[in-house]
Amino acid sequence: MPNALKIVAGQYSDKGSKEINQDFHGIFIPEKSQLTLKGIVIALADGISSSSVSQIASQCAVTSFLEDYYCTPEAWSVKTSAERVLAATNSWLHAQTQQSHGRYDKDHGYVCTFSAMVIKSGTAHLFHVGDARVWRRQGNALEQLTNDHRVWIAQDNSHLSRALGVNAQLEIDYRTLSLAPGDLFVFATDGVHEHIDTDFILTTIDHSGDDLDAAARTIVQEAGRRGSTDNLTIQIVRIDSLPDGEANEIHQQLSELKIAPILDARMIFDGYQIIREVHGSSRSHVYLASDCATDTLVVIKTPSIDMQADQAYLERFLMEEWVARRINSAHVLKPYLQTRKRDYLYVVTEFIEGQSLRQWMTDHPRPDLETVRGIVEQIAKGLRAFHRMEVLHQDLRPENIMIDSHGTVKIIDFGSTSVAGIAELAPDMNVMPGTFQYAAPEYFLGEAGTTSSDLFSLGVITYHMLTGRLPYGTAVAKTRTRAQQNALRYISALEDQRAIPAWIDGALMKAVYPNPAGRYQHISEFVFDLRHPNQDFLKKTFVPLIQRNPLMFWKGLSLILVVVVVALLGLLSK
Repeated sequence: MPNALKIVAGQYSDKGSKEINQDFHGIFIPEKSQLTLKGIVIALADGISSSSVSQIASQCAVTSFLEDYYCTPEAWSVKTSAERVLAATNSWLHAQTQQSHGRYDKDHGYVCTFSAMVIKSGTAHLFHVGDARVWRRQGNALEQLTNDHRVWIAQDNSHLSRALGVNAQLEIDYRTLSLAPGDLFVFATDGVHEHIDTDFILTTIDHSGDDLDAAARTIVQEAGRRGSTDNLTIQIVRIDSLPDGEANEIHQQLSELKIAPILDARMIFDGYQIIREVHGSSRSHVYLASDCATDTLVVIKTPSIDMQADQAYLERFLMEEWVARRINSAHVLKPYLQTRKRDYLYVVTEFIEGQSLRQWMTDHPRPDLETVRGIVEQIAKGLRAFHRMEVLHQDLRPENIMIDSHGTVKIIDFGSTSVAGIAELAPDMNVMPGTFQYAAPEYFLGEAGTTSSDLFSLGVITYHMLTGRLPYGTAVAKTRTRAQQNALRYISALEDQRAIPAWIDGALMKAVYPNPAGRYQHISEFVFDLRHPNQDFLKKTFVPLIQRNPLMFWKGLSLILVVVVVALLGLLSK
């Protein structure tokens, strides 16, 4: 059996000499898929003593994080999920303060410190604001992982420089740490760490064995005996085992499902009747089929038998369905709801009655600008649905875009997608996109893709529809250094005989700029500029000849040089 993520934890909290306990803490260990995809959460908050409502803030911070983090999309990275939850919590706490007496004095508002760790796969993600402390054991000592966000005015006078609920915008420290079995982490509020030395903490933990609750209680009680007058809370977490990369949903399916055989028309396959093969290659087979139970037309995609030994390919194949189930957009291919138990490895999706964008481009070699805008805007809506889920398509090309009989454009084929949340589990699943003509230049440098990479592909598709060619020809795929990419020369769309405004050419040039930093920051900006003349591009209506027609430029320059050389030879011969 593969190893799973397992921890041993202990925690204890006491109000000490205070009337109420303004600290709040919690640990949540989910089951099955959430343990793999979201991880384990440890959270600790400490309300400020000067506020009579800060215990509400600390309880809200911890409970909302423990609950809402697991409600975020599985495709999101830990960082995105946690920061979205914390930003929402901070906004609520700040709003409560603004509606209370704390509006004029933050020391009486809904304010607390917050420290949390998400343990996912072999990585710990640490989030921290305030003056609680988090340590990790290093040999016979504890290494402090957090900074104290506290400003000291005098020896006995200080205040928090950062905390939840203080300002409308939250600034929180974030870092990641690689894990190993046996790693030990300790969380403590200032009521503990200001009165207990780390040597005592480690000695107590070592003498307690697996009873970390007892260790936590002993440490808190000792802090009280040493004069702590504050609330006291400590959490202790030890990593017992880490997943070996095989304990996730995709690997489980690969171990249970068989490779499908070659399917023939009229064959009954797992409750579907095969009608015909739509497409076949050395990597996969696509069939039109009918669900025997509902007579619904569907598309079935199976991996090629030749690929059955390629584990990485099969993992990416299953990712297609995983991604499709989590993206909801009218412009993205929908998976077909499967209620029967399957015996084979395949993907079932909706059937789109229409044609690919590639075929459409063949049938419409000179489309008008408005039609192109309509298609691009629909593709952009589909891409934004991917990006909202922290998913990159990475293989956007005319063959992977369908136009149905009603004119609705849909993005298909998710075999090259990169999912932030999955990449944290299996970074090696990211692959180089398969179609070089539309791939962003950064992929050829071995760099990871970004939303800007998908934008580049969309820009190339737009350019191709309008001109019938590619903005850099085939030169992009030949570049392997940043210098080579900086030398790429954009072929202006204005060279074509079609009536394309200069400001449209400016938008295209920016969308397909070789360096990602020079492109649009958001797809919506590109779509907007395709309809509304950008003043920056209107100022640049003159396009140099070397960009409009490089061949003519160099021919003309060569002719001038020949004339100069002939003239010089004539002068020398006299």
